[in-house]
Amino acid sequence: MDLITVPARLMIVSDLDHTMVDHHDPENMSLLRFNALWESNYRHDSLLVFSTGRSPTLYKQLRQEKPMLTPDITIMSVGTEITYGNSMLPDDGWVEFLNLKWDRSIVTEETSKFSELTLQAETEQRPHKVSFYVDKTKAQTVMNELSDCLKKRGLDVKIIYSGGMDLDILPQGAGKGQALAYLLKKFKTEGKPPTNTLVCGDSGNDAELFSIPDVYGVMVSNAQEELLLWHAENAKGNPNIIHAKERCAAGIIEAIGHFNLGTNISPRDVADFMECKLENANPGHEVVKFYLFYERWRRGEIDNCETYLASLKASCDPSATFVFPSGVEKTLHECIHRMKGCHGDQKGKHFHVWVDLVLSTPVGSNTWLVNFDKWELSGNERSCCVTTVKINAKGSSASDGYVWVNVQQKWLEGFEKKDDSTLFF
Repeated sequence: MDLITVPARLMIVSDLDHTMVDHHDPENMSLLRFNALWESNYRHDSLLVFSTGRSPTLYKQLRQEKPMLTPDITIMSVGTEITYGNSMLPDDGWVEFLNLKWDRSIVTEETSKFSELTLQAETEQRPHKVSFYVDKTKAQTVMNELSDCLKKRGLDVKIIYSGGMDLDILPQGAGKGQALAYLLKKFKTEGKPPTNTLVCGDSGNDAELFSIPDVYGVMVSNAQEELLLWHAENAKGNPNIIHAKERCAAGIIEAIGHFNLGTNISPRDVADFMECKLENANPGHEVVKFYLFYERWRRGEIDNCETYLASLKASCDPSATFVFPSGVEKTLHECIHRMKGCHGDQKGKHFHVWVDLVLSTPVGSNTWLVNFDKWELSGNERSCCVTTVKINAKGSSASDGYVWVNVQQKWLEGFEKKDDSTLFF
C-alpha cells in the first residue's frame, strides 16, 4: 500500500450519495469545484478516500454517471470492503479481520423469519453485508428483535439503519468508522499517519466516522435527521464537528476553510483564469487552470479576447508540439489558433471538462512530466484521454510560471470520442 511515502497533509474521508455527490445538482457544479480544488492543491501530497454504502457494482455505476475523481482508497458496502487505487486492490487483512464471529448463512436464515424485511438487489449482498429495506415505522422493533436472535445464535453483528429505509447487517467489527480506524492504525504502524483527517457525511451510516478520535468532521447542510439527531445526542459540544451551511461537496470545501486545513479556493471560484494563482505553485495547478479555461472558452463564459489566446501562446515553447490520440501532430500554437473557431460552440449545452489523477514527476531541475486523465462531457457522450504534458519552469523557480513543451494523448479504452474532429485539447 505505497500510496504516499510521507504522512498525508490531509486525508478526506467522504460519503458519496448526498455528500460528495449532489443528486439535485444536474450540472454537478459543487462536485466539479471540489475536483478542481483537489487536483490543483491536494492530489500530490494528500489522500482522498470514498466511504460509501454502495456495493462495488453500484459504486462503479455512479462513477459512470457523475464526474467523480479516482480516490486513493475506496471503502464500500458500509465499511466491509477496502480497496486501493484505480485497480481497486482489496485489503486482505481487513477481510481476515471481518471473518471473526461472522456466519452469513445464519444471518440469512434468521432474517428470513422477518416478514417486515425486503431483501435488496443481489448486487448489494456482499460477503460481509446482508442488506434489506424496511419501513421506517417498523425499523427499530425489527432491529431489536433481530439483534437478540443473532446473539442467541452466537454471532456478534452490527445492524445499521440509514436513509429512512436501508437496513444493513454486518460483522460487529465492520462499518465505516471501524474501516477508517483500521486505516489510521495501518498508516501509524507504517510511520505515516495523516497530519489532518476530515470526515464528511449526511446519513446515519456515516455517524461512526464522526466517532473516530482526533478527526475533523462536517455534516453537509442537507444532512438527514438521523445524523443530526445522533450529533445532538453524542457530539453536540465537539468543536471539531460542524454542520455546514453548504450542500454536499460545497460543504466539504467550506469545512476545509473552517478548520484551516489548507486552501479552499477552487480554481473554479476564480473568475479570471489569468488571476488564478497559488502561493505555492505546482504543475498540477497549471494543468487544472488550462483545462478550466478551455471549458469556459467553449461554453462562451469568457470573452473572445485575443489577450487570452496571446497569454496561452506565451505559456508555450514556440516549438511545443501536441500529439493527438490519432497520432496527428501539431504545434501547440496551431492548436491555440484553432480555438478561435470554437469559442462558445458549447454555450447553453451540457459541456464540462475535468482532470483526474494528476501526477507531477520531476525529470530535471526545472522540468516536470505531468500525467493525468483528461475527461470531457458533451451532452451524453463522455470521453477520456490519458495525457502526458512536459512542462518547464519559466524562471529559476516554479513561482515564475510554466512553459508547456510537449503534450501527448491517447484514448482511455472504452472512452474514445466518436468524432475526434472536435477534439482541440
